[in-house]
Amino acid sequence: MIKLKLKDGSVREIESAKSAAEIVKEIGMGLYKAACSVKINGEVKDLRTVVDSDCTFEVLTFDDVDGKKTFWHTASHIMAQAVKRLYPETLLSIGPAIDNGFYYDFDRETPFSEEELVAIEQEMKKIVKEGLELEQFELSPKEAIDYLKNQGEIYKVELCEEHAGKGEPISFYRQGEFTDLCAGPHLMTTAPVKAIKLTSCTGAYWRGNEKNKMLSRIYAVAFPKASQLEEYLTLVEEAKKRDHRKLGKQLGLFMMHEAGPGFPFFLPKGMILKNTLLGYWHELHERNGYQEISTPIILNRSLWETSGHWDHYKDNMYTTVIDEKDCAIKPMNCPGGVLVYQSEPRSYRDLPLRLGELGIVHRHEKSGQLHGLMRVRCFTQDDAHIFMTPDQIKDEIKGVARLIDEVYKLFGFTYHVELSTRPEDSMGSDEDWEMATDALRGALEELGLSYEVNEGDGAFYGPKIDFHLKDSIGRTWQCGTIQLDFQLPLRFGLEYNGADGEKHRPIMIHRVAFGSVERFIGILIEHYAGAFPLWLAPEQARIIPVSDKQNDYAQKVLERLKAEGIRATIDKRAEKMGWKIRQAQLEKIPYMLVIGDKEIEAGAVAVRSRKDGDLGTTEVGDLLSKLKKEIDDKSN
Repeated sequence: MIKLKLKDGSVREIESAKSAAEIVKEIGMGLYKAACSVKINGEVKDLRTVVDSDCTFEVLTFDDVDGKKTFWHTASHIMAQAVKRLYPETLLSIGPAIDNGFYYDFDRETPFSEEELVAIEQEMKKIVKEGLELEQFELSPKEAIDYLKNQGEIYKVELCEEHAGKGEPISFYRQGEFTDLCAGPHLMTTAPVKAIKLTSCTGAYWRGNEKNKMLSRIYAVAFPKASQLEEYLTLVEEAKKRDHRKLGKQLGLFMMHEAGPGFPFFLPKGMILKNTLLGYWHELHERNGYQEISTPIILNRSLWETSGHWDHYKDNMYTTVIDEKDCAIKPMNCPGGVLVYQSEPRSYRDLPLRLGELGIVHRHEKSGQLHGLMRVRCFTQDDAHIFMTPDQIKDEIKGVARLIDEVYKLFGFTYHVELSTRPEDSMGSDEDWEMATDALRGALEELGLSYEVNEGDGAFYGPKIDFHLKDSIGRTWQCGTIQLDFQLPLRFGLEYNGADGEKHRPIMIHRVAFGSVERFIGILIEHYAGAFPLWLAPEQARIIPVSDKQNDYAQKVLERLKAEGIRATIDKRAEKMGWKIRQAQLEKIPYMLVIGDKEIEAGAVAVRSRKDGDLGTTEVGDLLSKLKKEIDDKSN
């Protein structure tokens, strides 16, 4: 008997080896029709895979991240087949699934036109209707290279030659007349790919290297149902309206300049937003027992060699020479935090030691990858490094998870959690990894947080927990992370005096909540579509006098609001009141306070809310109480 442990914890037995497809059919035909692939012992596999020994067995549908990737990977092959049918002289390179669909890179004389993209999409739909079965087969490295050379596929040959030295068979997939070099996994047939949309065509260097040839990259997305595609396209249109680059300019929050590509400039209103966010960060961390530090931006080469960054991250680091010594601008804060720990003897009584830092870091991102505040070369990382004893791991993980949960709930984000386990190229002993992974898993279970296991995706120095937040229009962002590290304390020889009088090595947690503060602000701009809650809004209220006659009273109201810490301005422009209100609405001001003669007589203001419209006339004192409560509650 072969035992299969299913996702719900139940065990299913099969008498002899069977394909995953046969097993899923036995579980239920409805599930089989929805299945894209399976996960066997944590590894994503084809439904063609034969199961011949005890294992964990999970069926993946389009609702699962890995199921989507299988679906989209097959769709990328359908795209390549359509291109080869229509333009057989075109050469193929790679076509992976990505977070929001898939792409394929092609080599041809001229970029694809809009008309050609339409033709490719139509041909893809024909291939789907043909319901072609996908067949996997393997060739020896020599056979694979000879086959691809005969096809003239020079990019595939290059990929094949890189793997030939391993001597392992090389995998291909065939569908109809089309064959592609590919390790899979794939759908069983082309039929499930019902709804397809080619979204754009751009240039992309082969293997991302600007020294190589520029290829044509077609981006696309596909779904099992037309309704899902319609929902996605609606989401894309909504996302365009919320684009933080457009809103950042419109609302006067930040700017980019050719004088410093990838280095954002925060404008006065943007600085208010950023400082308000950081003010919350300080309050949160003080409340949770963190001590704030600040470490230098430039440190010498020997430090980065000890930490391992000089060998493994140098291409992304900015370097300089000071007093004839190599130095680097820090890409990460952790080595500085380690030096602070090392600055004095430590005892077990000092632990856990929680050190928080809003550290400015610099990383050399390629120009083609820069994107507003989301991908920059200089940003503020809200780091914390916690040094602790082994028996403190679980409680510290729980404390960090609670802190991150508080942050995300404040802004109205929901999230899911992933536990990433030991990768193949890891460092450290089996015992350390087992203890660390069990501690992370135990903390999540004691908190009652459901999580997915991401096998083999931990950092080389330890397992980690990632928090993937979902914004108001359903997009997912990876921001918060908790990483356990045994290696940096080892590399730097960190110690503490234990209760037994002996020297011991602490364990280290790397942790961020916002991640990059700049990126988090970009996410918030899009999450709120620029309409920030009152406590976060750069301008909280705008006073709008009907005419110049009310300016003196308006000034007194302004002074009273400012005295209570309300961020307010007066619009004294010689324009009609309706125009001023529309401008305030375009600038997404939470409250508009209109003042005419009646309001002056009553010692009040006419209040208009961005969210709720006209709220009527209110005494200034009552208004202040309302605004201060909303700010103190940090209401959304």
